[in-house]
Parts: sequence; structure tokens; C-alpha cells
Amino acid sequence: MANNQINHVALIMDGNGRWAKKRGLPRTKGHEEGCKRIIEIFDAVKANHIFCMTLYAFSTENWNRPKSEITLLFQYLDKFFKDNIATMMKDGVRVQVMGDISRLPKHSQKTVTKAIEQTKNNNNYVFNIALNYGSRQELVKATKEIAELVKENKLDINDINEQTISDHLYTYNLPPIDLMIRTSGEQRLSNYLLYQLAYSEFIFTPTYWPDFTKDKFEECLKEYQTRDRRYGKIEE
Repeated sequence: MANNQINHVALIMDGNGRWAKKRGLPRTKGHEEGCKRIIEIFDAVKANHIFCMTLYAFSTENWNRPKSEITLLFQYLDKFFKDNIATMMKDGVRVQVMGDISRLPKHSQKTVTKAIEQTKNNNNYVFNIALNYGSRQELVKATKEIAELVKENKLDINDINEQTISDHLYTYNLPPIDLMIRTSGEQRLSNYLLYQLAYSEFIFTPTYWPDFTKDKFEECLKEYQTRDRRYGKIEE
């Protein structure tokens, strides 16, 4: 078995609505139950000494959902930070956000900004949450920033390399993603971390996110340990 240390795990929390529908409940009940899994999985992340967890919480495409559902999602977001920020501070967790939060409801912008500011000096773990995030949008943002540097003669076009691009992504200060887990059985990335996941290991589990317990997460970690990460090389 390989000894693959995980420094960064990314998750697509999928299946809340289908979990609720299967039980004859409103979709929002699935989101409510899904919020409970977030801290459970983050506790497992910390227990396994994984430095960073990145969560796909709200994509740029999710604005197409019913307004009532969107409203409740952001209410759950506010409650999540209100309930957990003290523990995050105690555990030395730094909150980061990927995405353009300017479109979020004002109360959620305030909640997120406060969490970022309050935890900015913590360095034991990183809780990185994607809000109004899309990877294509992120790459456009990075391209514009780099182009502006060239335009201002602060960067020579011939000096642009992979590191230049990485330095202008939301994840610029985070380690490479070792493992990406998507729940619910869907097997696609859905505009998530397209650049960052180039050499990550993927696990697609049929379990809906509200049923994705600590034990399920631990199973994924064991599966990851069986992977042979060669990065294009061959074994001698």
C-alpha cells in the first residue's frame, strides 16, 4: 500500500436534493442535513492531519435554482459560520473563500468577510469554501490580471509560465489538491478547479452528501492509499 500523505482534499457535495426527494422531503431539508456533514467531515480531515479542505458550496451556475432555495442556502451558510467559528478559532483554522462574493446577499457577505478576517492569522488548517465560484470564471480572472501586468510592463510575456497562472488563482497560497471526492454518483467536474485538479486523484461515490459520514470519508482515504501516483513517470 502506498504512503500517500494528503495535504489537500477537495469535495463536491452533491445529492442533497435527491436525498430529500427520496424521503418525500423538500429539497431544502437535504441542504439542511448536508450542512451537518460539513463539520463532521472537517473533523475527520483534522483527525487525519490533512491541512486543507476545499468545498464546492455554491457555483456560478447555481443562481439558476429557485430563488427560495437560494435564499435558504445562504441562511444555512450564515448559521454554519455562526455555530462553528468559535471551534475554528480554537483549532487554528483559517477560513478562505474562492469566488466572487460580491453577488452574495449582503448578510452573507458580512458573515463570510468576518470569518475570513477573524481567522486570517490561523495556520493549523484551512477551510476553503467555493462561493459563487466557477473554474472558467477563475481562469478568465487570472488571465486578465496577468494581461494587466504585461500591459503595465510589470511582467514580460516570455516570463509567463505555469507558476504565473497558479499565482493568480484563488488557491495561490494552498498546496496542490491530492484528492477530489464527488458524492451522489455523478462523474463530472462541473466547472470545479479545472486547472488545479490536473494531477489529483478522483473518487466518485454513489453516496448522497447527507449520507456521506466520517466512515464513508475514511473509506475514500483508504482507497486513495491504494493509488499509484506517478505524475507521468513509470516505475523502474
